[in-house]
Amino acid sequence: MELRIEPGDITEQTAEAVVNAANSTLLGGGGVDGAIHRRGGPEILAECRRLREAELRDGLPAGQAVATTAGRLPARWVIHTVGPTYAKTIDRSETLASCYRESLRVAARLGAGSVAFPAISAGIYGWPLDDAARIAVQTCRAMASEVGPDAGPVATVVFAPFSDAAERAFREALHG
Repeated sequence: MELRIEPGDITEQTAEAVVNAANSTLLGGGGVDGAIHRRGGPEILAECRRLREAELRDGLPAGQAVATTAGRLPARWVIHTVGPTYAKTIDRSETLASCYRESLRVAARLGAGSVAFPAISAGIYGWPLDDAARIAVQTCRAMASEVGPDAGPVATVVFAPFSDAAERAFREALHG
């Protein structure tokens, strides 16, 4: 699995699947979530509503992932995952790592060859950028051996940091 950094707007990524740092309602919000829903159009929201009416009546739990159409985005799918809110007194690192693992598992089941990630939980959820980038890179590297040919052909993971600070954090985590 190739890991690379392509800074910028995740809604413009040409990966087969883009990951949405969603909230548990799946009904849109701010930041990455709002941008994906706005640019992707009403098809994404319609599928999210169907998911909420069926198997996700209580919302999507933090650390889990689910896919919908990508609507008008260049990608084929949006994989929605809910990151944890950062807390100094509670270690939620495993939940953040789970966002990346579960998103890659969903991508593999879909047959997506490439997946683009934002910096999950590093925006309004307050996760320190350096730590968020470290967890993202380490988790995706560890998944490279787990997501094998039987699970699907995830060959490329793209980290799409939006800010200069996020880009620096991901470059440091990826290249040390």
